[in-house]
Amino acid sequence: MWVQLAIFVVGLILSYALAPKPKDAEPANIEPGDMPTVDPAKKIPIIFGTVWVEDPNLVWYGDLSTDKIKSDGK
Repeated sequence: MWVQLAIFVVGLILSYALAPKPKDAEPANIEPGDMPTVDPAKKIPIIFGTVWVEDPNLVWYGDLSTDKIKSDGK
């Protein structure tokens, strides 16, 4: 039992030490051409099944502002 526990602890330490470290994440950039457009004159497609829509027509996209995350280090 102690041998298995020791092997487990050594393996855990090695996996933590050899794991790739994540790089700092870059904030997402939203360009005006990347967002779906809103056009009331555009026809609404009738879709059956699961398909990829190349040119979606959305009414609301969401809050496009970003806030810096503040942490006290705890």
